[in-house]
Amino acid sequence: MIQIDIDVWNKKLRDKTPVEIAEWALTLSNNNIVSTSFGKYSSVLLSTMSKLDKDIRVVWCDTLYNQPSTYEHASNLIKKYNLNMLKYQSLYTKEEIEASIGLPSLEDDNHAIFSEAVKLEPFRRALKEQDPDIWFTNIRVRQTEYRDKKDILSFSKDGILKVSPFYYWSDADLDAYIKENQLTKNSYYFDPIKALLNRECGIHFQ
Repeated sequence: MIQIDIDVWNKKLRDKTPVEIAEWALTLSNNNIVSTSFGKYSSVLLSTMSKLDKDIRVVWCDTLYNQPSTYEHASNLIKKYNLNMLKYQSLYTKEEIEASIGLPSLEDDNHAIFSEAVKLEPFRRALKEQDPDIWFTNIRVRQTEYRDKKDILSFSKDGILKVSPFYYWSDADLDAYIKENQLTKNSYYFDPIKALLNRECGIHFQ
């Protein structure tokens, strides 16, 4: 477990670049993961981390409900950066989920059960099996009310140090970075858990 004063370090890192933040964090431990949903701006964090640590474990919890474009995006990034992938998914097949739970709306009582089956349980399992000291994420301020209360550094419920190198970057910043570095953008990403853009997916409550 990493023992640092995150309030102090969040202030020190506030004006650092994402690369400088990630480089600093990588000096703290060799037991690290980076999580991805292969969402809209996933190429930004994955390209950054793969350059700094080519062997870093990449955890992807596939909900089984991604768009074909997301699976294509994932395949392209995995090949391009030779990612050390660890794919997790529900213990149930998509057919079993649809037969027992369906694809519930946010107002449906089954939505919490659906979220648990396709995303939350697989991610808890990933964290338990991988047992990292540091978890690199792509959460950013202004995405959801919950994420606005976080910072570059935070601790998970289990004491894992969560590092969000691009926390203070806006969509415009990321779009400019993607254009400048000729990265790809998954513009049609859809998360069946969030459904609404300003809703938290649940993984970061871990």
